[in-house]
Amino acid sequence: MDLGLHYYTFTHPEWETTLADRLTETAQVADEGGVNLLTVMDHWFQMIDAGGPYEPMLEGYTTLGYLAGVTTNVRLSLLVTGVTYRHPGLLAKTVSTLDVLSRGRAVLGIGAAWYDREHAGLGVPFPSTAERFERLEETIQVCRQMWSQDDGAFDGKHYRLAETINLPQPPRGTVPVMIGGGGERKTLRLVAEYGQACNLFGAAGDEALGVVRHKLDVLREHCDRLGTDYDAIEKTMLYQGDPRGDVDAFLADMERYRALGISLVSLMPTPYENPVPWATGLVEKVVPRLSEV
Repeated sequence: MDLGLHYYTFTHPEWETTLADRLTETAQVADEGGVNLLTVMDHWFQMIDAGGPYEPMLEGYTTLGYLAGVTTNVRLSLLVTGVTYRHPGLLAKTVSTLDVLSRGRAVLGIGAAWYDREHAGLGVPFPSTAERFERLEETIQVCRQMWSQDDGAFDGKHYRLAETINLPQPPRGTVPVMIGGGGERKTLRLVAEYGQACNLFGAAGDEALGVVRHKLDVLREHCDRLGTDYDAIEKTMLYQGDPRGDVDAFLADMERYRALGISLVSLMPTPYENPVPWATGLVEKVVPRLSEV
């Protein structure tokens, strides 16, 4: 099993003067220590349950562009891009640029968006849930077209592009799409139809394990109905918990998740704590053993 590092908070001691240095050092520790995926959030305001709008928050793709320049190996993604934040043509171009400049390390993590306060705060339209999911599907379709040889028009319900020209193309010809969330009727159907990866929520205990098992069963049903390859989809999860207290117990949990098909688990630094020693502890104590799961 691989390890991901989700750098979801920039709030740590003396962040006003150390934010850039600690982000850089944490990313380089992860990059050199075998972490497979490095992610940051796509928010303009910090989430309420992580301190709220008056905590620091960097814009996501600017941050990933910077991280591409200070790392060499780790894959880079937002967890996840809100579909309402950028026009899909611009999003495809932005992700293509990240992929080119990182030499093929970009992943498009994407979801339907949910944080209405930041939209209202910065004056960005926030459509209904149903419309956001319609826009999500069209956005993925636009990205797929722009990462293909088809540079013609796209005429959707919400988006109309006269030309989908996109040069340079991603080095791999396309960019993997990771769709975040576990909604059974819409989100997992989109994973089955369009996604190369999904991202679910996991934690310690039988109940959380049972939820992930159920979500993967639903995803398999969608794949069977659509005729897509369930086994080709990378199954990832964001884990609610800190393995440092009991690495053996964490690895035992990961054995059970791996048996379900989860191949990457992302962990989050503790808020208000220096993330550098946290990341160092992960690559020294967790990564070598997790790779054997």
